[in-house]
Amino acid sequence: MARQILALQAAVVAFLLLAGATLVFLEARRGAEAKAAAEVEDLAVALAALPEARDAYEAAEPGPALRAIAEPVFRATGVDFIVYMDTDGVRYTHPNPDVIGERYIGTIEPALDGAVHTETYTGTLGPSVRSIAPVEDANGAVVGLVAVGILQENISGELRRRLPQLAGIAALAGLISAAGTWAIGRRLHRQTLGLGPAELTRMYEHHDAILHSVREGLVVIDDGRLVLANDEALRLLDLPPDYEGRSVGGLGLTETLAGLLASGRAAEDELHVVGDRVCVVSQRPARRGDRELGTVATLRDQSDLQALSGELDSVRGFAEALRAQAHESANRLHAMVTMIELGNADRAVEFATAELAASQQLVDRIVARVTEPALAALLLGKAHQAHERGIAFVIDDETEADGAGVEPRDLITLVGNLIDNAIDAALAGEAPRRVEVSLSQDEAGLTLRVADSGPGLATDRPEAIFTRGWSTKAGDRLHGRGLGLALVRQVIDRYGGTVAVEREPHTVFRVRLPRGGEGGEGS
Repeated sequence: MARQILALQAAVVAFLLLAGATLVFLEARRGAEAKAAAEVEDLAVALAALPEARDAYEAAEPGPALRAIAEPVFRATGVDFIVYMDTDGVRYTHPNPDVIGERYIGTIEPALDGAVHTETYTGTLGPSVRSIAPVEDANGAVVGLVAVGILQENISGELRRRLPQLAGIAALAGLISAAGTWAIGRRLHRQTLGLGPAELTRMYEHHDAILHSVREGLVVIDDGRLVLANDEALRLLDLPPDYEGRSVGGLGLTETLAGLLASGRAAEDELHVVGDRVCVVSQRPARRGDRELGTVATLRDQSDLQALSGELDSVRGFAEALRAQAHESANRLHAMVTMIELGNADRAVEFATAELAASQQLVDRIVARVTEPALAALLLGKAHQAHERGIAFVIDDETEADGAGVEPRDLITLVGNLIDNAIDAALAGEAPRRVEVSLSQDEAGLTLRVADSGPGLATDRPEAIFTRGWSTKAGDRLHGRGLGLALVRQVIDRYGGTVAVEREPHTVFRVRLPRGGEGGEGS
C-alpha cells in the first residue's frame, strides 16, 4: 500500500512538472513574441523619423536612397526585413531584390492614417511579427511607409536554443520533488505506523464505533483541555456541543471533578457527584513509548447502584431492628410466662401492655403527624435502629409534615443521610447518647432539624462537610463513605433551599426547602 501511495505521488508530481514546463514554454514563447513586436515597432518608428528617409521620398526616385538607409540597419539589428514603400504599398526595399516594385503583403491602412500598426502576418518570407509606421513630410503629410519584421521561425529558433536550459530546470525540479515526495512518504509512514489509507479508515471506523457504543463514559484530556468525549460522557457530564478543545475548568463541572481531570493524576474508582448522578471515575495517563499523550478518564453512573446500596442498608437496619426486637420479645415472653407460672398473672398483663403501649404510641404519633408513607417508614426504621444501638431517638412533639412539593426519593435522601450521620456521631460521643429530629411544614416550605449528642464537627469550615469525600469515618469510600452529605447538599441545591450547621456544643443541622423549588415543580 505504501508503494502504491508513493507511485501515485510520483505520477502526480510528474504530471505537474510536465504541465508546468509546458506553461513555462508557452509563456516564454508569448514573451518572445511580445519582445519581438516591441523591437520591430521601435525600429519602424525610428526609421520612419529619419530625416534621410523624408528627404529620399522628396526625390524623383526614392529607391536607391532608401536602400542605402535600410541595408546597414538590416545587417546591424538582425531583423528579417526592412521594407520602405510608397503610400500605395509598392516596395522600394526588401531582402529579396526580386520582389522590389511589388505590393507589400500586409495591413497598411492604419499607417496611412498616421498610426503605427503591429501584427502577425504571412508574407513572402513566411509568417512574421511586423510593424508598419508612416513616413511624414515637414507638414505632417504621409509620404511613405516603412515596415520592419522578424520571422516567427527565428523567434521559435531562439526558444529552441533555450529549451535545454528549461529542460535542466525541469529535471532539477523533478529531482527535488521526488526527494521531497520520498521524505514526506517516509514521514507519513512513520506517523501512521506503516498503515495505508484503507487501514487507517478501517481503524478509525472501528475505534469510533467502539468509542460511541461502550456504556462507560470516556474522555481524553490533553494539557488540561478536553479533546474527546464519547456519547455516554456527553450524557453523564452534560457537556456543551462545543466542548472540544475547551479547558475542563470552563465546562461547568463540579470543582472536585474538574480538579481531577485537569490534574492528570492517576485515580481509581473515585466517587464524584455530577448533577443528580453519582459517578465512579478512574483516570490513567496515556503514553506511547516515552511520549505523553494526555490522560484518559472513564466514568460509570452509579446512581442506581447507590440507591440500591442505600435501600440495602435500610433493609439491613430493619433486619437488625427486627432481630433485636425478636430477641427482646423472646426475653419478655419468657418473663411473662414465668410470672404467670409464679401466680403473678396481673403483673404479667401489666408488663405486656406497657411494652405494647410504648411501641404503639411511637407508631401512632409518627403515622398521625407524618402523612408521607415513605418518610414515616424511614423515621420508624431509624428509631428502631437507634434503639438497637442504645441511642435515644426523639421525634419532636411539634413534628408534622406531609412532604408536599418534595419528591419522596429526595426526602429519603435528605432525612435518611442526616439521621445516619447523627446516629454515627452520637455513637462517637459519651453516654447518654441522643438524636433529635424535628419536621415542620407550612405554605412556605419544609423545615428539618436534626441534632445529636456527639462530640461535634472536627472542622473549622462547616461548609467543607458537604464536599464529596469528607467523612469522619474510615473505610472504603467507593461504597458510600464521604458521599451522604454531598447528596444532601445536592438535594438542597435542587430545591433552592438553605442549610445551617451549628457545631457547639453538639452538631445541629437546620435545612429549609422552599415550596415550589425546581425539584418540587418537576414532581
